[in-house]
Amino acid sequence: MLHQFLETVNPPTSKPPQNPFNHHSFDQNYRNICNILLSLTHTRSLPKGLQLHAHIIKSGIQTIPLISHHLINFYSKTQLPLFSRRLFFEAPHKSPTTWSSVISSFAQNELPSLALQFFREMLVGNVRPDDHIFPSATKSCAILGRSDIGQSMHCLVLKTGYGTDVFVASSLVDMYGKCGRIKAARKLFDEMPQRNVVSWSGMIYGYAQLGEFEEALTLFKQATYERLDVNDFTFSSVVQVCANSTLLQLGKQIHGLCFKMNYDSSSFVGSSLISLYSKCGVIGGAYRVFHEVSVKNLGMWNAMLIACAQHSHTEKALDLFKQMEDLGVKPNFITFLCVLYACSHAGLVEKGQHYFELMKEYGIEPGDQHYASLVDLFSRSGKLQEALSIIREMPIQPTESIWGAFLTGCRIHGNTELAAYAADRIFELGPVSSGLHVLLSNAYAAAGRYDDAAKARKMLRDRGIKKETGLSWVEEGNKVHTFAAGDRSHAKTIDIYQKLEELRDEMEQAGYIADTSFVLREVNGEEKNQTIRYHSERLAVAFGLITFPPDRPIRVMKNLRICGDCHTAIKFMSKCTGRVIIVRDNNRFHHFEDGKCSCGDYW
Repeated sequence: MLHQFLETVNPPTSKPPQNPFNHHSFDQNYRNICNILLSLTHTRSLPKGLQLHAHIIKSGIQTIPLISHHLINFYSKTQLPLFSRRLFFEAPHKSPTTWSSVISSFAQNELPSLALQFFREMLVGNVRPDDHIFPSATKSCAILGRSDIGQSMHCLVLKTGYGTDVFVASSLVDMYGKCGRIKAARKLFDEMPQRNVVSWSGMIYGYAQLGEFEEALTLFKQATYERLDVNDFTFSSVVQVCANSTLLQLGKQIHGLCFKMNYDSSSFVGSSLISLYSKCGVIGGAYRVFHEVSVKNLGMWNAMLIACAQHSHTEKALDLFKQMEDLGVKPNFITFLCVLYACSHAGLVEKGQHYFELMKEYGIEPGDQHYASLVDLFSRSGKLQEALSIIREMPIQPTESIWGAFLTGCRIHGNTELAAYAADRIFELGPVSSGLHVLLSNAYAAAGRYDDAAKARKMLRDRGIKKETGLSWVEEGNKVHTFAAGDRSHAKTIDIYQKLEELRDEMEQAGYIADTSFVLREVNGEEKNQTIRYHSERLAVAFGLITFPPDRPIRVMKNLRICGDCHTAIKFMSKCTGRVIIVRDNNRFHHFEDGKCSCGDYW
């Protein structure tokens, strides 16, 4: 239809131009233009839309409110919200529909401040908001994380009688959930006489964002029982819950449901599925999902980049970045964090510097996280003085994460003097995380300075901060088995410890010697041996060895960094048993096979 219509608008040059309105009634052409605009909006066809817009201007019908509405919506969907604003200003009569279109355009294109500015101007102009305008305004509050403005919006909703409208109420639930106001979201959700996919998805996302994974999964289960027609955003949130909880089997079941309902091709679901398989140690599954989704958004590229980086597939990560550039996909600040992370954990100092400088070519100003990655890159490779120079010369104030990266490098390379200097700077920042205090304490203890280590631990106690307990866990079917160091509460404790004793003899014959320097307490040698022998990750591996069939990889998740001796011990375990053992600590994945680790002992 568009081809035929444009031929009447731009006929062959051999004939004099003809006005299409000479051949058809005004109403017929008006309807044709509206239908074509809607079609071009649906297909996001910008070049043809610009042609049609030019014709509309020549025809003098751009001032008709419905035409203005369709044009504003067209430029919104083609991600040109400032064009939408220009059309809005040119419209002589601004109906509630016109206001709704332009506010929606800003909200949908990540311009929430402009959306709220126009919302206020609309109220000043005595235009009453409706069930189309309120959701766009509350979405803008969610993007900004401004639940205070959202609460004012909620009051206005109640005053104008839209409190029971399912679309408006759902947008408020979504706003409260995304702003972390989960109790307010749940109260509104429970009071709703009718709910839709937005309200259910908003609640599930809200719980997932706060780490209340069990509640998120319970809601999803309830939604499926009620036969709710869920969307890709719902699936994305639930799959992300499985990823963060490392629930591989449940994640696979939900992946199957996505496939059944044709949501597996969604880039939003794809990003979460990549995260799921990556965080559960199944990098092959992440690659499959990435290649199967034909239209990839930036989130999918970033998810695959961080997956490659965490699994030590550094060259693949850098190759993906090059593919992005070749395809014209513009990287954002997260993309560069992923690439810098990959370089840091592979010791690629020069390449890391190159990507850091490349950010400026893309108009991205490095933030504290980028500088932390750059400091980490130099510190891990032993270039501590260069790392310190970066901290001193960078244009922003060093943060906890930046000094933490430097302190980690000092610990790896045993430079307690620089570690103490960094500690002094950290204490100047005021209250910091328990992890940094523990890092400082461990650095002193490793150097034999137990009095200083005790002082650091006392400071933790004085501030009421507790050290995080080291835990490791293994998924078996739909059950998760969790272990702490020296844990003897498991039903298979006798078998687990017996397996470790058997392995110890085999490992020592193969050349393993315990490195007790990783026991950061002032105790005798035998007690150090006993302490390190039963770290949580070893108990988890032993459980996997006695539970899973020989052809199944053992996947262990850990909340803290794996200690150096356990890293060595698990290499020997993989060699002596012939098993593939995958350990995820709080930083990256370690694939142990035949006595070797994928990290190349650089982590």
